[in-house]
Amino acid sequence: MRPRPCPHDTLSRNELDGRHHGRGFSRPMTNMQQHFPCDTCGADLRFEPKTGQLVCQHCGNTESLEQGPWAATTIRELDFNAALKGALPAPEMEETRVSKCPNCAAEVEFDPDIHAKECPFCATPVVTDTGTHRHIKPRAVLPFALDEPTAHDAMNDWLGALWFAPNGLQDYARKGRRMDGIYVPYWTYDADTATRYSGERGTVYYETRTVMRNGKRQSIRVAKVRWRAARGQVARFFDDVLVLASKSLPKRFTDGLAPWDLSALEPYTPEYLAGFRAEGYAVSLEEGFAEARAVMDGVIRRDIKFDIGGDRQRIHQVDTTVRDVTFKHVLLPVWLAAYKYRGETYRFVVNGRTGKVQGQRPYSAVKIALAIIAGLIIAAAIGLAYGLNA
Repeated sequence: MRPRPCPHDTLSRNELDGRHHGRGFSRPMTNMQQHFPCDTCGADLRFEPKTGQLVCQHCGNTESLEQGPWAATTIRELDFNAALKGALPAPEMEETRVSKCPNCAAEVEFDPDIHAKECPFCATPVVTDTGTHRHIKPRAVLPFALDEPTAHDAMNDWLGALWFAPNGLQDYARKGRRMDGIYVPYWTYDADTATRYSGERGTVYYETRTVMRNGKRQSIRVAKVRWRAARGQVARFFDDVLVLASKSLPKRFTDGLAPWDLSALEPYTPEYLAGFRAEGYAVSLEEGFAEARAVMDGVIRRDIKFDIGGDRQRIHQVDTTVRDVTFKHVLLPVWLAAYKYRGETYRFVVNGRTGKVQGQRPYSAVKIALAIIAGLIIAAAIGLAYGLNA
C-alpha cells in the first residue's frame, strides 16, 4: 500500500520515539510486550479493542491514541533491494531478546526481566537465551477490534458446532484460561510488473459424425479446437501481496482467517501492543518474496489467458520484468488458545478483527463409535421394515 497522507505529519520518527507522551523512549521501539504506566496511578495501561483507547484496569483512567504525536506518522514502503543488501536506515532496525520454541519453532520474545515463560502458540515451556535478535521493525499494525471475551465466545461456538469434538475438551476450553492476544508478523510486497508472452488461442468448433447406438445410426456433434499462435504483453501493479512471516502456526489456520482489512492498517506504534504480545518473524524477507512472486505469477497467467481470449488458451513462454519492489513488515491481530487435553495439544486461532475461527479439529472416539452403532441400528431397522413389507 502506498504512503497515506496525514494532516499532522510534523515530527520525524526519531523525534516521536523520544518525545512520546514524555515517557522518554531513548532506544528503538521493539515489538515485544510493551508496558506503559498510567499517569494517574502508575499501573500498566492496556489497549482496549472496543474503544481503541489505552485503559488502566486498576483505576479506570483512559488515554486516547489519537491525541498523541505518534498519529503524525505515515505508512511508507521500504526498498526491497536495499533491505537485501543490508542498507536499510538504522531507525528501521531493532534488537529484541528472542528464543525459539523447541516444539513449534515460534520466535518467542522476552521482556528484559523475564527468563522463562510458556509459548503462547503451543503451551510449551520456553527458557530465554542470552542473545538478541536484530530484525526489521514493523511499519504498520492492524489493531485488535474484538476483546478477549468476544473471541472466547467465537471459539466456543465453533467448538460447539463440531459434531465429534470431545465434550471434555469443550468444557475445558469454556472453563480454561484466558486467550492470548498475539500480533502475528506478515510481509506485504508491492511491485510493478510487465510481461511478454507467447502461446495459442483456441476456438471451439463442432463436426457432425455418424455412430451406431443400439443398432441404429445416430448423428452426434463432436467438439474440436482450432489453435492459432498468439503473443502479446500484459502489465499489472501489485499492491500489498500478503505473506505470512511466521512458522509457529499451520498455514492452513492463518490462511483460513483471511480476508484481512489491510485498508485499516495504522502506522506502527507500540501503544497498540500494550497488554498484548507480538511474534518475531521467522520467514526472511527474501523467502517471503519468493512466495509473493508465486502469487503474482498466478495472477499474471490469469491476465495472459484473458488477453489471449478465445475459448481455450495455451501458454508457452512467459517473460516477466519486476520493477520497483517495496515491502513493509506488518502485525495482524490473532486471539490464540493452546490447550493440553489428555496429552494432546489443541490450538485455536480467532481473527482479532472479524471473529473468524480456525483450529485443530478434535475427534471423540466414543462419539464416533456411538454414531457408527446408531447408523448400523438404523440401517438394520430399515432393512427389517423393507423385508416385512416385501
